[in-house]
Amino acid sequence: MATSQGRTAGSGDRARYAQLLDHAGRATVGLRAAPGAPGARMWGSGVLIAPGWVLTCAHVLAASDGRRRETGPDGVFGVAFGGRVVPARQAYDLSRPAPEAGPGAARADLALVRLLDPESRHPCAWLSDQPATLLEDAYIFRGHDSGGHDRSGSAAGGAGDACTGSGDADAGRPRSHAPGDVHGDRAAAAAAPVDTFIAVRFGARDARGLQFGSDVRVTPGASGGPLIDCDRGEVVGIVKGRHQQDHVGLAVPVTALRGLGPEHLVAGAEGLGPDPYHALMSLHDRWHWAGQELGRATGPTWFDAQHAIMAGRGRLWGVQERLQALDLLARLPAPRDPLIVEAAVGEVLDRGERPAAWSLRTWRDGHGALYQGSDPYTELRTFVHYLRIVAQLTADEVRDQPGEAAAAVREQAVRLAEFVQAKAVVLQPQDRRRIGPVRRRPRSVLVEFEPLFYDEGGAELFNWSVSEGYGQGQWLRVDVQESAGGVPFEQAREQVLRQLGGRLLRADGAAGPGARVRLEVAVPEGHWHTAAGQWEVAASTRRTARLRPVGPGRAVILRDQGRREQVDPAWLRRWQGLRTAPELQALRVRPGEGADARPGPCAESVWRLLETAGEGALPALCHTVADGFGRDAVGVALDTGFPAGLWPARGHGEEQDCDAGCEEFHRGVRELLQGSGGVVRLPELVRQLRAKAAEAAEEGTHWARDLVLLYDDPEDPIPPLFPDRPQLSPR
Repeated sequence: MATSQGRTAGSGDRARYAQLLDHAGRATVGLRAAPGAPGARMWGSGVLIAPGWVLTCAHVLAASDGRRRETGPDGVFGVAFGGRVVPARQAYDLSRPAPEAGPGAARADLALVRLLDPESRHPCAWLSDQPATLLEDAYIFRGHDSGGHDRSGSAAGGAGDACTGSGDADAGRPRSHAPGDVHGDRAAAAAAPVDTFIAVRFGARDARGLQFGSDVRVTPGASGGPLIDCDRGEVVGIVKGRHQQDHVGLAVPVTALRGLGPEHLVAGAEGLGPDPYHALMSLHDRWHWAGQELGRATGPTWFDAQHAIMAGRGRLWGVQERLQALDLLARLPAPRDPLIVEAAVGEVLDRGERPAAWSLRTWRDGHGALYQGSDPYTELRTFVHYLRIVAQLTADEVRDQPGEAAAAVREQAVRLAEFVQAKAVVLQPQDRRRIGPVRRRPRSVLVEFEPLFYDEGGAELFNWSVSEGYGQGQWLRVDVQESAGGVPFEQAREQVLRQLGGRLLRADGAAGPGARVRLEVAVPEGHWHTAAGQWEVAASTRRTARLRPVGPGRAVILRDQGRREQVDPAWLRRWQGLRTAPELQALRVRPGEGADARPGPCAESVWRLLETAGEGALPALCHTVADGFGRDAVGVALDTGFPAGLWPARGHGEEQDCDAGCEEFHRGVRELLQGSGGVVRLPELVRQLRAKAAEAAEEGTHWARDLVLLYDDPEDPIPPLFPDRPQLSPR
């Protein structure tokens, strides 16, 4: 029979199961009354799945009448393994979510137990990342009644001949294996014998869970113990119960653990944070990867047992690739929405919008959904494609976020991308091309006006383009209007506005639920007064859609069309200074006094003002920047490296002195910058200010209605001019 790992299980492999059974037996525990309690007998079993954590059935921790069992102070009871009994407490109960969680909360006969001794070292079993449907070679394990003798667990036999002898005739017969080790303390369980328990003759999943059959009845006390699929070397279920007459048992699939949430935390218990399932499985995957570190003085690991079973199967995506991939995924934040995982899996498997057969919560779950019984090459290509998408999505989530935490996430995304690149080298060229351009979430839409030439005494003429931006200078042109003669600026603007609303809405949809991408407008000198925040665009894709100002609903910034991929050192230095400055300060730029106040090019005093400004300084002008002093001052600011600035679209001319309106403008800019929290927050803060001004919702904000924010990030320069054809040189 073909397994989900893409091979046919054969009895010749069963000799390889001995090492796996040894590890599984040592990871199986008995649950009982608190250490030292007289006459304590075992309640049931459990399995160690992460440092300090035991997975069992919820009903094991309840008495026959449904009440919680008698425990010590603060709910303490005992967990027996490796010849000892350690104190523990129930932390999560998936069968009893908090009432406030409502009827939609997940319910399953599963519970998580936390060991109370932080120094307690122990083995951990490997939990499958994929659903189990059919079982051929499987075993169940039962914990021991106490830790008084040096025994770690009881093993079950497998389909056909058990690897310890012939079938169930050996059930219950003691059998010893060479002792293993556990990440620095595997010797703690040395000389712990492993007993064969029950051979699982068949297993299949239905609506109730995983049903399995054997030639003998399941021994009492096995509830909560692990069901091991030996062909995959994984825990696929937790034993729930047995039929009273038949040799049939039922197990809860480990995939039911995906329903774990904060609503399942037991009152007074110490939990795993706001996303306990992601945190738990991250601990699990990182623990198993750490066991393979070079120089670690340990014995064989669970991975070694899996590798022995899988050896010779011709897999290109084997257990070693899975081990490293899941460790890298465990270091990433949880997906912000499970639908993102579904979409990534759907894209890789070419199944469109059809949802997965099993719920997917984390990147790990998505990895497990990719096992389709494919040939080795197709399987490798599938996993490489999926991990490529995950790396890109993760990087996109934090690309604009400041701080060490976001930087650490970006670093982990790079590590995953490097791993993907290393595995992709054996793919065929057409597959590398297909996987390379991952469908990404845009962060912005850029409208660029390119000046072509000037007629003698005539108007300046333009071509224009629209691009989607993905950060770090990566752009995709989605619309271009170019002609030999070009059109005047106002006509070019009208052409853009006719289709900009739909383009923004499509980018919003690609960016994710509820997203509003930023509008960036790149204009040449002479058009720095463009009030793009007041542009009116279609509010929907209807043919007769109403028009609505774009500025109050999304961030809108202005960029200099003359700055491109050639980043000037002064520009980068100023940007880095603004990024790291503890506070931003408004730098008021105005004509000099006396002789310096004459019309014409900016006086030397303005150059000095801008060149000597502090790292947190940001120019602010109340003059018009369309011409005269204001235009020249912005040019000087750009030439001295400033990446950001603020001014009104309709500032006053040179011949007009500053008045009370100017003072209100500069006061408002100072207040905006003092409470901004950093330059990267300015686009959103200006948007909020525009929205208040548009609604007259706050006194004293009307000055911001036509506020223009120059925001030129040198780490995300605008794209080169028409890179796919000879570049037109404006003159």
